[in-house]
Amino acid sequence: MQDLKQRTFDYAVSISKLARDLPDNMINRAHLRQIIRSAASVGANYRAARRAKSDADFLNKLKIVEEEADETLYFLELLKELNPGFENVISTLLSEGTEILKIIVASINTVRFKMNQTPK
Repeated sequence: MQDLKQRTFDYAVSISKLARDLPDNMINRAHLRQIIRSAASVGANYRAARRAKSDADFLNKLKIVEEEADETLYFLELLKELNPGFENVISTLLSEGTEILKIIVASINTVRFKMNQTPK
């Protein structure tokens, strides 16, 4: 499996390329500004999580990744609805974003379980 650090980076690049290719109009511009930020934040915050100082710090950073990944999916859904000519490329990005989100949620659950098993 591809390293998640690289995978989240590639995802942000793909979102940026979509932004470059979509029609330039007021609605797309508004949504694209937000999705570029949230998609890049997925990778940036995942990198920060990898440098966490503790399990609690790691968990908090992963929760930020989860929120940003979910936000990115929301804006992809909007863009898909508003740009039917780009349905295939956006569907591919939705699939990749969903997979990344599932990995992050599984990691969050694993860390929570581990933290609950550790004697206080």
